[in-house]
Amino acid sequence: MFGVSDPGTEAAVRAYVKLLRASRAVVARIEPALAAEGLTTTQLGVLEALLHRGPLTHRELGRKVLTSAGNMTDVVDKLEARRLVRRVRDPGDRRLVRVELTGTGDALIRSLFPRHAADIARAMSGLPAADLVLLGELLRRLGMQAAQGGEGPALADARSTDHLHRQSFDIERQQENDDDPGSAVRSPRPIPQ
Repeated sequence: MFGVSDPGTEAAVRAYVKLLRASRAVVARIEPALAAEGLTTTQLGVLEALLHRGPLTHRELGRKVLTSAGNMTDVVDKLEARRLVRRVRDPGDRRLVRVELTGTGDALIRSLFPRHAADIARAMSGLPAADLVLLGELLRRLGMQAAQGGEGPALADARSTDHLHRQSFDIERQQENDDDPGSAVRSPRPIPQ
């Protein structure tokens, strides 16, 4: 890699590129169904957050769907114009405005979310469930470390991923040698380098 001699940095850059490509590929598979409903992924994220969490402030919504306060105002304005959400002042603190689903918005997200979840599952069906669990855990750790903004254990792990591969191979070998292979819990496949 041009100008990069550190193996950990090279591994991080390669993983970053793969993460972006995979993310774009999955989003490209799910966006058409959302567009058919007249929604963006961010708008769906707002409706989904309100369905699962109940009324939230703009700030809380921004944290849930990872968007700026300015963009959140625009997203909520558009959903409000379609009568999918409404803004309600908190009776205990009139300075606080919460966003909540309307009856129309609630009906839409309750109908749409199961189909959306199935679309995501189809888009990610290239990995077995155990690998998706591992991927979810790795991405959670990556996100937390990146949000902290410093070098930490994640950088050390990026410099040497051999332990993950050895662990996965050891578990698979153990399962192959087990007298009752059906009783062993399947482990994730080793991550190709």
